[in-house]
Amino acid sequence: MKTRRQFLKSTSLAAAGATLPTTMTSLALPDQVSPLFDISLAEWSLHRSILQKNPDPANPPIDHLDFAKTAKSLGIDGIEYVNAMFFDKAQDTAYLTEMKTRADGEGVNSLIIMVDREGKLGDPDEAARKQTVENHLRWLEAAKFLGCHSIRVNAGSEGTYDEQLKLAADGLRQLSEKGDEFDLNVIVENHGGLSSNGQWLAAVMESVDHPRCGTLPDFGNFTIDRKTNERYDPYQGVTDLMPYAKAVSAKSYDWDTGKGEFVTSDQREGRELDLDFQKLLKIVTAAGYTGYIGVEYEGAKHPELEGIRLTREAMEKARDSLS
Repeated sequence: MKTRRQFLKSTSLAAAGATLPTTMTSLALPDQVSPLFDISLAEWSLHRSILQKNPDPANPPIDHLDFAKTAKSLGIDGIEYVNAMFFDKAQDTAYLTEMKTRADGEGVNSLIIMVDREGKLGDPDEAARKQTVENHLRWLEAAKFLGCHSIRVNAGSEGTYDEQLKLAADGLRQLSEKGDEFDLNVIVENHGGLSSNGQWLAAVMESVDHPRCGTLPDFGNFTIDRKTNERYDPYQGVTDLMPYAKAVSAKSYDWDTGKGEFVTSDQREGRELDLDFQKLLKIVTAAGYTGYIGVEYEGAKHPELEGIRLTREAMEKARDSLS
């Protein structure tokens, strides 16, 4: 996306070029300006609307099959699926075909399947760890069918700091080797426990040492222990994880619609972080990352569609400023 200044400059040059000889016109036009990053939509942003566990007038029902259409209506052309939305459809070829057809029809890119509820990749029991790897294979197959580049997994484990590091690295290495067979990445989100410790997860990546294995830094998931409210600094955490990032998640909660800035309340059970999107996105872009960054709205103050829009607009504002 061009900034307003870049747009005016290019249109002015184009107008001037129209009066020049044909052989000179190409010399007057600037190169196409690429955005610092593209914006995608994480399906969890719509979990209230799609799952409908409790009827909510603020979030009318949305069918999972309309996810691509919804993203496009919000001005977003990349989508990140959540396996909970179609958990029993991973091997349903007709259903996956419909998902792909709809995404292609909307001109939307299927990027990731975020995988949960398939066991602990760092399970201390070797047989259970191996079974967890096997459980993820159907999602690798589904992601390949849909045209995604990665599946997002969790690095859950038990034991001491060093024991969990070793166990998680083993499970991730096994799954990454499987991912290689599908030409797909296996990426890990900071998602609670030691995985929300940026230093620990970076050390896991170093231990796995596989080109298919990477991270998905999430701006808001740096609470290690909710009971004790132990947190890892989000700016340090994103910095730690960016060298391995193959995707990024711009988590947001609530927004001050008057100022267009991220705000928090003190009532969300210790999960509040006063996130500075400008600062976080600067860390991401300074690391040389130019791929998609996913909107992941998880607030309660705004309806989901509005929260997504506000997050996308904040990201666009920051992107233009950083440009």
